[in-house]
Amino acid sequence: MTEQPQSVRVGDRDVRLTHLDRVLYPATGTTKAEAVDYVVRAAPALLAQLKDRPVTRIRFPEGVGGERFFEKNTPRGAPSWLRRQTLRAAPGAEDEGKELDLPFLDDVAGLVWATNGGALELHTPQWRVGPRGGVRNPDRFVVDLDPGAPAGLAECARVAHLVADRLRADGLTTTVPVTSGSKGLQLYAPLDGRRTAMEVRQYARDLAYELAAAHPDLVVAVQRKDARGGRVLVDWSQNHPAKTTITPYSLRGRERPAVAAPRSWDEIGPDLSQLSPAEVLARLDADGDPFARAGGA
Repeated sequence: MTEQPQSVRVGDRDVRLTHLDRVLYPATGTTKAEAVDYVVRAAPALLAQLKDRPVTRIRFPEGVGGERFFEKNTPRGAPSWLRRQTLRAAPGAEDEGKELDLPFLDDVAGLVWATNGGALELHTPQWRVGPRGGVRNPDRFVVDLDPGAPAGLAECARVAHLVADRLRADGLTTTVPVTSGSKGLQLYAPLDGRRTAMEVRQYARDLAYELAAAHPDLVVAVQRKDARGGRVLVDWSQNHPAKTTITPYSLRGRERPAVAAPRSWDEIGPDLSQLSPAEVLARLDADGDPFARAGGA
């Protein structure tokens, strides 16, 4: 028998739900209903990261073993209450110059709607949109630490401390590490919005190349895969205005369910591991959000 769609009230919104028993992660049997439960329970921390940032989704309609696709624009059939805005794609983007109809996830209902559509991964830029619809300068700096086998999270942890020390020397004293839910981790630092995206990108590039020169056996700053074996790429490119990164607290579409999980610095060492949704929820209940403790990002 085919499951009938159901409409549920989420806050003051009606959200249509379908196939809640669909298994999205076959390796663990995790269903769409469990993914929805995660985003609802993680909503306060997740929405703080999504606030005023257009959301690019990676959708897995049949689960992580099936087809996946990126979606920037607001899809047909999106609810009328979903906030959206037309913005021109940034220079350097694949769709440079095109007008995009971009959605924003402002509340729990938006998270439930996106997850129901198989949008497990929520990616956002480092800039926000202001109340009048203008694109602001970036309010956060990010570097993505991507290990080349046989390097792994332990090597990423070593590089994370090097990056944080370098940022601290430049006055960026608050840095939050985030295990990516995949292979590596990201580092975020709040910015005051005075620098343009391209200025921030140049700063990140200079930092990456400086660290690669100082630690050539551990760090690489170029994207070429043949240069990354056993070292950690300090990917500075995510600060480009056309780029997005996985949003802290988003699920990941990997074989097993994991989360882009903010961490405390005393965890960033050789025993570092990725975290499951259940582990992230337990940590939020017990310790709160590292971003909130750090003053946001």
